Amino acid sequence: MSIRVAVRVSLDNRDCARERPRPRSFLILIMANTRSAAKRARQTVKRSLRNRSAVTRLRTMQRQVRSAATPSGDQIRAVISAIDKAAKRGVIHLNAANRRKARLNKALATL
Repeated sequence: MSIRVAVRVSLDNRDCARERPRPRSFLILIMANTRSAAKRARQTVKRSLRNRSAVTRLRTMQRQVRSAATPSGDQIRAVISAIDKAAKRGVIHLNAANRRKARLNKALATL
């Protein structure tokens, strides 16, 4: 039994220096042998998209804190909270979250 699952996945355009930028989305055809494998493939795509958006949000928040001349304490605390939530949900590794929070807490202590 072969089940075809079509899923549209978005990509970002990171390498803008290239002549032809990468497509923003493409279609993945998953040829699963069983219904459960097809379901797992659908779940994996959904989760990876959700995780990617969470990581992008974290990166944006951290970039805003780093680029600010004097980041406010509330802004740093919001980033720390977002990092905790991402680590709790398994989006980023716990040690990576602790490392990022330590750097932010050090910046918070210097304010």
